[in-house]
Amino acid sequence: MKSIRDLYKIGKGPSSSHTIGPERAAHLLKERHPDADRYTVVLYGSLSKTGQGHGTDRVLHTVLSPTPAEIIFSDEPTGQIYTHPNTMDLYAWHGEERSPRLRVESIGGGDIRVEGCAAMEPPEVYPENSFAEIADFCRLRNLTLWEYVEINEGPEIWDFLAGIWQTMQKAIDAGIATEGILPGGLGVERKAKTLYEKVIANEFTALRECRIVSAYAYAVSEQNADCGTIVTAPTCGACGVLPAVLRYLKERRKLTDEKVLQALAVAGLFGSLIKRNASISGAECGCQAEIGSACAMAAAAACVLCDLNTAQTQYAAEIALEHHLGLTCDPICGLVQIPCIERNAVAASRALNCLNLAFILSDTQRITFDMVVKTMYETGIHLSQQYRETAEGGLAKLYDRRSRR
Repeated sequence: MKSIRDLYKIGKGPSSSHTIGPERAAHLLKERHPDADRYTVVLYGSLSKTGQGHGTDRVLHTVLSPTPAEIIFSDEPTGQIYTHPNTMDLYAWHGEERSPRLRVESIGGGDIRVEGCAAMEPPEVYPENSFAEIADFCRLRNLTLWEYVEINEGPEIWDFLAGIWQTMQKAIDAGIATEGILPGGLGVERKAKTLYEKVIANEFTALRECRIVSAYAYAVSEQNADCGTIVTAPTCGACGVLPAVLRYLKERRKLTDEKVLQALAVAGLFGSLIKRNASISGAECGCQAEIGSACAMAAAAACVLCDLNTAQTQYAAEIALEHHLGLTCDPICGLVQIPCIERNAVAASRALNCLNLAFILSDTQRITFDMVVKTMYETGIHLSQQYRETAEGGLAKLYDRRSRR
């Protein structure tokens, strides 16, 4: 399994697959052909269908500038020209001579896979590739999960995670301090500040918990929708879940940043397992792969912050992912706003529910985390393409922004 460094990426929203991935591909094209007269990028699948809403063309023009670039949104059907739903072909022109095709797949979380370039794949860091294997290793050596991460990643992982945590906190702080309308034409208002500052008479504990953790999730998600700087956790579209849970529990339990970094490490471990054995791409497996994965990561992190054991942590992550199975990815107008922002808040609250259930019921578990990861992938690849980030089904199809019904 690869490093958690490949899961957590600092970048600008709104979409890891549709902005960060294509951005990296464009940089690669420009590095290979710096003297080109012009460039052509052909987008397929989800990149083509929702690329304009996600700003894919904008980021490609920005990277390839000042050289002219033609962006083509292809309607070629899956399986005839390409296999991965986030595929792009990039070309450089020198006069009338076109370079050989550079085919790139944006596979989720900002990662790209380049055809014919296996050497670009990041190295394997963890010998174990399932949670069962990791749990056995830790049990035999009396290790916690965060200690297991340190053994494989090295002590320098803590400096990396400190930078990740700092970026997450900045996104929360900026989000709860900002008001206004998000770009894109839907007229979506920022709600994080209102949620955070809302005064409710006789507010009971559960309501306040939901309000504050939701405010933090909204804050990061709204920053992402406004092309702000966030951390893929594991993607841009699901970037608000984990920071919200970490910030809320840190404040409520008065925890140190060192404890938060341990939770981040364990969350990254669960996210990396999902990424390796299933997918974190909404275009490949629906929103269960993004929000579901983020909820599992946040639930595991919450367990670390509350000093639960390895079995309880695994159970919380399993519950979180299991109860997002089948969740579709149907962004209205291809924007990471409706239903994406609200889903981040709901998933953050659900992660805390998973923590509570795991604390009480871990000895009753029947479904393992590895099992539900496999199930999520099988469910995802059988979802209709309309519900995998194409804006052709669900809310994206039925919503009429003129009548708003």
